[in-house]
Amino acid sequence: MILESFLPATTTVLVIDILVGLVLVAEMAVRLKTSRAARRELLHPAGIADLLAVISFLLAPFFAGWGFLRSLRTLRLLRSARLVIHLRQDLPAFRRNQEAVVAAADLIVFIIVMTGVVHATQHRVNPAITDWADALYFTVTALTTTGFGDITLHGTAGRLITVVIMLAGVTLFLRLAQALFRPTKVRFRCEACGLGRHDPDAVHCKACGALLNIPDDGD
Repeated sequence: MILESFLPATTTVLVIDILVGLVLVAEMAVRLKTSRAARRELLHPAGIADLLAVISFLLAPFFAGWGFLRSLRTLRLLRSARLVIHLRQDLPAFRRNQEAVVAAADLIVFIIVMTGVVHATQHRVNPAITDWADALYFTVTALTTTGFGDITLHGTAGRLITVVIMLAGVTLFLRLAQALFRPTKVRFRCEACGLGRHDPDAVHCKACGALLNIPDDGD
């Protein structure tokens, strides 16, 4: 879907986009209708990201080149309680590294979205941004604060986009590094005090001393 947003639009592709968008609208409507806190769910950052992704399908004929917004749907999917439960049950590696996987996905989605924003706003006015690869190159150099200077964004809007990439991107990168290098913990809620993270070999809760019965992964 991301690649499609940078290819010539055809009637068939646009019809498929709209149909997919309508299916997602129906799914979102049902989900919100059955939710006990629909308003809070919709106004949550993940809910807003999901809404933008759905809108990008429906408005594909009018906003060509902004299809990268569909990657925002990944944010909600990785925060879906039902999906996370299935992943934790079926994939021991995900269970052990859930925070790192989610942090990596957030960083990848951020890079995709900001690369798309750079391309969509600059490729017509900036001769240095001719394709998606140029936009990706700039996004990564800004994210890592390398700043070679061979590509810069034009205008006040370009400078603001660069600031967002540096501030938000570095924050996400540090969060990923923290998740990767933090001592491994397992998720198991203590029945006495509610503490949800413990050492893998913990026998007693470090917060209240209650006896724990953490199940093995079985792998």
